Amino acid sequence: MNKPKQLMTNRELAQDLIRWRRELHQHPELGMEEWRTSAFIEERLREIGVDDIITMAGTGKVALLRGTSEGPTVMLRADMDALPIGDGKAVEYASTIAGRAHLCGHDGHTAMLLGAAKLLKQRGIARGNVKLVFQPAEEILRGAKALIAEGVLEQPKVEAAFGLHVSPNYSVGQIAVCPGPSYAYSDALNVTIEGKAGHAAYPHQGIDSIAIATQVVTALQQVVSRMTNPLASAVVTIGKFHAGHARNVIAPQVVMEGTIRTHDAAVRKQVHSAITKIITGICEAYGANSYLDIIPGARPVLNDESLIPHLREAVQHVPGTAALQMTEPSTAGEDFSYYTELVPSLFFWLGVRNEQRGIVHGLHHPLFDLDEEALPIGACLLAETALNYLNTN
Repeated sequence: MNKPKQLMTNRELAQDLIRWRRELHQHPELGMEEWRTSAFIEERLREIGVDDIITMAGTGKVALLRGTSEGPTVMLRADMDALPIGDGKAVEYASTIAGRAHLCGHDGHTAMLLGAAKLLKQRGIARGNVKLVFQPAEEILRGAKALIAEGVLEQPKVEAAFGLHVSPNYSVGQIAVCPGPSYAYSDALNVTIEGKAGHAAYPHQGIDSIAIATQVVTALQQVVSRMTNPLASAVVTIGKFHAGHARNVIAPQVVMEGTIRTHDAAVRKQVHSAITKIITGICEAYGANSYLDIIPGARPVLNDESLIPHLREAVQHVPGTAALQMTEPSTAGEDFSYYTELVPSLFFWLGVRNEQRGIVHGLHHPLFDLDEEALPIGACLLAETALNYLNTN
C-alpha cells in the first residue's frame, strides 16, 4: 500500500471508524443473534462500494475484493458478537441493551475491518483478492466452525488468514504477536452437585450441596497449584455458582460452570482427569451425587512464523506504531484457531490502553473500553498486511 501516512491523516476515515464502532457498541448482540449487526455491516460495505457480499452461518457476512490481476486470496477476519454482561460505563455510547455489552472489543474489530475495506477500495488491489470475513459467535466458539463448514475458505481458496484482537495490556500504538501456539485450549466445565434438601436448623437430616460445592471449588485450585507441573501452564476457574432457595433451607442442588485453559495436550488430559477425580471423590465422601461435563472448546491459535514479516513491514509503515513486539502465549481462548489449523494464519494484539483517559480495564470487565485512536491503526495494519502478503506471494 503506497503512502500509508496519507491514510493515517484521513480524518474522514477516523471519524467513520469512531461512528461505526459507537453504533455497534450501543446495540450489542449475542452469538448467532447478530441480525442488526449483520445488516449494518452490509449497509456500510455497499456505501464503501463493495458489492460482492454473501451471508454465511446465519448472520455472518463475507465480502470479496478482487484485484486487477490473478493471484492468491488472503482472508481478513473480524468477530462481531457481544457478551451477556451489563455495560458499566457512563459514556454517551454505552450499551442500550440491559445485560449485554461489547466488552471484548468485537465492535472495534468490526469497525476496523470495515475501515480496511474502505482503504483497500481507495487504493485498489493490484494482484490477488482479499476476502473480508465478519464472523458471528466467537464468544460461544461456534462462528468459525460454522463458516468453515459452509466453505468460507473456498471459492476462491484462501491461502493465508490474518486477524487481530484489541488488548488493554498494551498502550495505543503497541503491536504484539506470539510466534507458534499463541492461545490456549479453552474447555468448558459444567458441574451439578445434588444433595438432599432439609431445614437449616436440622443440618444432619439433609445433605448440604452448598457446603460440598464450596469444598469442590477450593479443591479444584489444587489441580493447578499441586497436581500440575509448575513449569506447565494451566487455569481452572469457576465463573458461575447457582444454589439455594431461602436462608433457612439446605440447598438440594448446586450448578456450577467454569473454564479450563491449557497449552499442552498432555497437560490438558491430566487436568481433565484430576478435575473428574476431585469432584467425584468429594461428592461421594459426603453422600452427594455429581454430574460432570467437560466440553472441548477452541484449540490453540497457531501463528505461522513465515507471515510475521508481512505484519512487521506494515507496522514499520503505519505511523503511530512502535516496533512489533514478540510476546508469550496467552491463556485466552479464540476460535480463530479453527482457521489456523487449515491455512497459514497470523493473529496479533493491538494495543488500546490509555491510562491518562482511564482506559485500563481488562477484557470482559464491565468497564472495558478502548482508546478509539487505535481504530485507524488497526484498519491500516489489516489492509497493509494483506497487501504485503499479496505483493510478495
